Amino acid sequence: MSIITVSRMYCSGGSDVAARIAEALRWSLLDNAVIDEVAARTGMSVSEVAAREERRPSLAERVATAMAMSTQEMMSPLAAAQFPPTEQRLLDVTRAVIEEAVERDSVVIVGRGAQMMLGSRSDVFGVFCYAPPEALTRSCMQRDNLDHAQAEKRVLQVNQDRSAWVKSNWGRDWRGIENYHLCVNTDALGVDGAADAVVRASKLYFERS
Repeated sequence: MSIITVSRMYCSGGSDVAARIAEALRWSLLDNAVIDEVAARTGMSVSEVAAREERRPSLAERVATAMAMSTQEMMSPLAAAQFPPTEQRLLDVTRAVIEEAVERDSVVIVGRGAQMMLGSRSDVFGVFCYAPPEALTRSCMQRDNLDHAQAEKRVLQVNQDRSAWVKSNWGRDWRGIENYHLCVNTDALGVDGAADAVVRASKLYFERS
């Protein structure tokens, strides 16, 4: 099996790039299906999982998690199961979903820390989709129906959260080029151009592996 992971800045079009890659290679695409499966396994709603993924918990959430964990240790497994899953539990379930998927088929995986989880494997080709700040802001304005200031703030916040989430869980720089085989500027290349670059580069990589 072969794996392409697509990490992406918010509103860089990374999910669209991943979909084009999967279509071109005729591989499976693992994007929002991860959220659906994690929700099913943890008993959370899809919206709850989506709200907590790739985001560093707030101080209040970390305190609540610590209190829940200490309380669960004194309760029966059935009673403890009524508490919301901890951040570590969500990460463990996400890892299990991803690892099971890559054993079944060649796959393109969007975000969810997949590159940090799987990057040491020789059958993984890691991609990072980025764009200049102003391009991300314009895309966010259109996608999320925000004014310039609101979009600029959202882009900055989401990307900071993703960076902090990776740093917290793996101690690595999410933007660090050393974590990826290819970084593509989606503003310069467009979604189709970026996808084509990834397909070409990944084929060369897998031929040499």
